[in-house]
Amino acid sequence: MSVAAVLDEVPDLPVRGLPTVPKGPRAVDAGTLDELRQRVHRMQGGASGRRLPGLVPELDLATGAAYATDSAGLALALLAGPSSAGEWVGVVGAPDLGYEAAAGLGVDLERTIVVPHPGEHWLSVVAALVDVASVVLVRPSVAVGEHPAERLRARLRTKDAALVCWGEWPRCSARYRVRESVWSGLGRGHGHLSGRRMVVEVGRTGSPRQTFGLDLPGRGGVEPVRTTSEPFRTSREPALVAGGTR
Repeated sequence: MSVAAVLDEVPDLPVRGLPTVPKGPRAVDAGTLDELRQRVHRMQGGASGRRLPGLVPELDLATGAAYATDSAGLALALLAGPSSAGEWVGVVGAPDLGYEAAAGLGVDLERTIVVPHPGEHWLSVVAALVDVASVVLVRPSVAVGEHPAERLRARLRTKDAALVCWGEWPRCSARYRVRESVWSGLGRGHGHLSGRRMVVEVGRTGSPRQTFGLDLPGRGGVEPVRTTSEPFRTSREPALVAGGTR
């Protein structure tokens, strides 16, 4: 599986992230024109906040906000909702992320920009990507300080984008953590992982912690994440799905 762009350099990120406009006398469809207008509006700093739909309501994101999670699977689930709704997304600093698993959750790889090795300039790369991507998933290589985090939050508000951190992020709007997890599809030493059921705890600023259930598809193709109230059998194994951990 391939993504829209895998970049190692920063300067021309906005240009390479934009959809291609057909050349010559052919008419450009209304959807492409509307998308181009939105991106020019964002790059000029005239965007306003909005909600990005999640695969379930508990995973909705707000532009201008940062979110954190301890799980690669949850990070992909947070990315998948906006992506499957037609938004461009970016991934920075996560070379071992499972893109087969991402596609299985609904991430549109043709609208995904990947910078696997940003090095010490990862913050600048993220700042550049939010010009064109509605959601950027980042895995920082170092602890993030309050000052750079606040500067990036200001840029997220200006550019109408959201950030998902696979790791810790200062003063984020919500933290998602896996509290219970069980995998399905394996028999007694044979079979294939076909899905994962988990209990997720979410902590939001100024609100009590809440939990909800998620049923993530595995090799079953693109389908929505479903909430579930069925009992869980807890598993603490750091299992793998298409290259993604936890």
